Amino acid sequence: MAAHTPARQSRPSGPSCSPRPPGPVRVAIAGTGSIARIHANALHKLGDQAEIVAAADIDEARLAAFCGKHRIPSAYRDLGNLLAKEQPGLVHLCTPPHLHHPQALSCLEAGASVLVEKPPALSLAEFDEIAAAEGAPGPDNPDGTRGPWFATVFQHRFGSGHRRLRPLGLGGELGRPLFAVCHTVWFRDQAYFDVPWRGRWETEGGGPTMGHGIHQMDMLADVLGDWAEVSAVARQQARRMKTEDISLAHVTFANGAVASVVNSVLSPREESYLRFDFERATVELTHVYGYGDEDWRITPAPGFGPEVLAAWNPGNGDDAAPPDRSGHQAQFAAVLRSLREGRRPPVGPAESRRTLSLVTAIYASAFTGRPVRPEDIAPGSPFYTRMDGPGARW
Repeated sequence: MAAHTPARQSRPSGPSCSPRPPGPVRVAIAGTGSIARIHANALHKLGDQAEIVAAADIDEARLAAFCGKHRIPSAYRDLGNLLAKEQPGLVHLCTPPHLHHPQALSCLEAGASVLVEKPPALSLAEFDEIAAAEGAPGPDNPDGTRGPWFATVFQHRFGSGHRRLRPLGLGGELGRPLFAVCHTVWFRDQAYFDVPWRGRWETEGGGPTMGHGIHQMDMLADVLGDWAEVSAVARQQARRMKTEDISLAHVTFANGAVASVVNSVLSPREESYLRFDFERATVELTHVYGYGDEDWRITPAPGFGPEVLAAWNPGNGDDAAPPDRSGHQAQFAAVLRSLREGRRPPVGPAESRRTLSLVTAIYASAFTGRPVRPEDIAPGSPFYTRMDGPGARW
């Protein structure tokens, strides 16, 4: 989909910068491929919280079919025209990764908040430019705290299992975190990477480390916090493409925990597996593309059974809220609620940058052949501007 970036002048007082009415958030969808269908279906299930007012795509036939199927009243071939005419409060970017940076800047410049599919940008440099553009002060937004905002779709944070684990891990109920496993071992055949924009540094930003395992790595970092050092390898084992098809990393976190991280698109038996070993319990999650509460397991350490299980299973009475599956709908509900209340939506720049920096560090270590610390991928590093830095080893 073609990007449209208006001249960066004074920001108009778009819908995110003006007082918010009590009605639904006006939403537009950019890109109408397969992931956009998931977005539209999830938004419709949220009822009057959102109104999809428009969609944009350069493929006219696909755009028309998408708008007809999802009852979207206005269709645009150009995102800039959509922004000018519809003035949405929120734009869902469902376009290929290389378009996220220019399109996010266009939306923020027009006063629309952005919810972008992963990866949020192709590099830390692109990401930091987007982050700097959100909430810029203007006549109707003097302190820059009323948006527009930028958030990333990391829907696995919003299942009830992860929402339970994170505060227990941070609060110390499970003891000190010691060790973790984060494996995303999926299967994609060669035809998948023969799509022109896939498997290329310039358009996708990377292989499974960037485009597939990033969800599990986001959950890992959300529980364990900032990383301190990464040692990694990346290989081209089987697929014909410019990026890696497998990576393996050893990650040390600032809190002293260590983790094994594997990302693969070569694994016929697909699995997404997270394991956290704390002093008082092991917590595991096994799924593929989404999980429910039944996919989590907790094993208390000897002597800690009753207190650990009580902390893990609160509110089991008849009036307990049903558990939430991970998925787009759960995150969208949280984003829309925040926007309607005039608050920053979850998974903003600070949170998603930590995940993107971990991805960057894996590539930097793999291609330099040495351990990488945060200062090694700061501005001035070739890996700050490209995930493959000066070029992949192969």
